[in-house]
Amino acid sequence: MDNKINAWLEDILRSIDEIFDFLPENRDFFEFQKDIKTKKAVERNIEIIGEAVNRLTNYKNTSIEIQNARQIIGTRNRIAHEYDNISDEVIWTIIVRELPKLKDEIIKLRK
Repeated sequence: MDNKINAWLEDILRSIDEIFDFLPENRDFFEFQKDIKTKKAVERNIEIIGEAVNRLTNYKNTSIEIQNARQIIGTRNRIAHEYDNISDEVIWTIIVRELPKLKDEIIKLRK
């Protein structure tokens, strides 16, 4: 696998792991909402994930396809450019529903 592709896949995995490392073991939405530092750290890592997915989808001669790539990139763009238009509920849903699936997908792609 191309070194750039491998690096972007690793960036995605690292960012997902960091997000879960930032959260306490007993995940609680209301505690998350009150913790501004964790919210900002999670948002930054979601931006990194979105940028890595964007680079993967636009890279020459790649056959890698990531489910929901457009939504991932769109979320990154909303956080970066429309930061006042992203809700805690959306971020929390991404954390609990989407990131575990994305992590499994990336691990399979790396094999």
